[in-house]
Amino acid sequence: MCICGPVGSLGCDLPENHGLLRRETLGVLKQMRISTSLCLEDRNDFRFPREMVNGSQLQKAQAVSVLHEMLQQIFNLFHTERSSAAWNPSLLVRLCTGLHQQLEHLETCLVQVMAEEDSDSVMENSTLALRGYFWRIRLYLQEKNYSDCAWEIVRVQVMNSFSSSTNLQEKLGSNDGDLGSS
Repeated sequence: MCICGPVGSLGCDLPENHGLLRRETLGVLKQMRISTSLCLEDRNDFRFPREMVNGSQLQKAQAVSVLHEMLQQIFNLFHTERSSAAWNPSLLVRLCTGLHQQLEHLETCLVQVMAEEDSDSVMENSTLALRGYFWRIRLYLQEKNYSDCAWEIVRVQVMNSFSSSTNLQEKLGSNDGDLGSS
């Protein structure tokens, strides 16, 4: 049974537990910390496209698309055989389950807002920068041979980008049109 309500505020109805799932996912990312004090030299700037999540110029369909793409990329990153070697298995399962549930919610929402707005090409452009960001992360992991330090650096990056996407979702009010008035 799915209870839908105003929690989503994306121009479509998301289940009331969607916000709780996002908070839980962020909490799991925080718990997944790897104790490595020597990782400072492994830091890297993956050039997170902040303009994609600040929400000031995005239409609702673009914003939903950006949120969906980010969750999908994070899910793909952590739902691999290589990631399972670095993380506590129960935390990894909780993370992937939470991400998968949020993706299902946003897919329903994406269908709704795409029906309302004709913005396929604009949405594709909105997600290209995110795909580049996650491609750079994957390349970095490969170059570092998927070391624990590399995964810790990536975890922090993903946690920060996920937190930014949470801010985008919170900015998405019930207003129509662009999100600049939020």
